[in-house]
Amino acid sequence: MQRYEAKDVSPDMSFLEMLDVVNEKLIAEGTAPITFEHDCREGICGSCGFMINGVAHGPKSGTTVCQLHMRSFKDGDELYLEPWRAKAFPVLKDLMVDRNAFDRIIAAGGFITARTGSAQDANSIPVPKAYADRAMDAAACIGCGACVASCPNASAALFTGAKISHLGLLPQGQAERDRRALRMIAQFSSELFGSCTNIGECEAACPKHISLSVIAQMNGDYLKASVRDRGAVKESSD
Repeated sequence: MQRYEAKDVSPDMSFLEMLDVVNEKLIAEGTAPITFEHDCREGICGSCGFMINGVAHGPKSGTTVCQLHMRSFKDGDELYLEPWRAKAFPVLKDLMVDRNAFDRIIAAGGFITARTGSAQDANSIPVPKAYADRAMDAAACIGCGACVASCPNASAALFTGAKISHLGLLPQGQAERDRRALRMIAQFSSELFGSCTNIGECEAACPKHISLSVIAQMNGDYLKASVRDRGAVKESSD
């Protein structure tokens, strides 16, 4: 651990703005700045995550690091910053980790067959409201990795479940539903993530409040897809 003092910090600064102030001082002194990942700084992109005092994204529920303000802490507080804790997220430098494992899971099957061209009319494909609401809740996942870092098993079940549920609940995602579940879970299993044991830390740490129900949805989709896949293999062999 390296100790830094943050001076001239306003309570209205975001946590990343505070780190910017610290880095400006370090650069002025000829010292290497603290490396951390960031992009939109609006709580949308999911790139800014790290542990603050052992908690993913810090002490406030439903908040990313870029949306966490310094008024959440007291003057003189000691804050311990660590990168995400997971073998699947190797540390690149300081607080920045490699989250390409998430990209590989999405690439394994996270797509739909969609007609190209102009956008369809809003009501051309009716979607029941209950399904639309659940799909929108799952789509809120920003892929930050807090679920993995907070899970004692470093499982990516919440992330993978959100991506599978998002498309699996919509009519547009039905054509590849089985293949998507099989391929994405196969990729998930091939990475260095642990298994889900329903501890619930992932849901508690998620800045978008993704529900554990997406994991149940994922398991159901995978079970059905596996049964149908075995049936198809048996028919082809016969």
